[in-house]
Amino acid sequence: MANTEASLKEALTTIDGAIGAALVDYTSGMALGTVGGGKDLDLTVAAAGNTDVVRAKVRTLELLGLKDEIEDILITLGGQYHLIRLLKGRGNNGLFLYLALDKTRANLAMARHQLSGIEAALEV
Repeated sequence: MANTEASLKEALTTIDGAIGAALVDYTSGMALGTVGGGKDLDLTVAAAGNTDVVRAKVRTLELLGLKDEIEDILITLGGQYHLIRLLKGRGNNGLFLYLALDKTRANLAMARHQLSGIEAALEV
């Protein structure tokens, strides 16, 4: 089991094209940990904004009456992928991992697979 900081650093260093990662509490919109980012990617702002995305999708599933879980949400920009992975089990309701990727260097399928492994090892 890895702690938040170690898990986020692992995401940044082992996932090709990763430019920033965060663990976010979507009940409050607060980033519980961040790594990477920079002047072009403020992870605190991204955490708050993506909280709205997650809340909207959770609400939509409820309105549709779908009895299913969100695995991840992908936002594709011109030069980046933004991957939001909701944490499951172990009492982690209300948390998601956020990963920003450089589209030219990232392999989206591998990034999803690696982020799933990081989620499994995360201890919060």
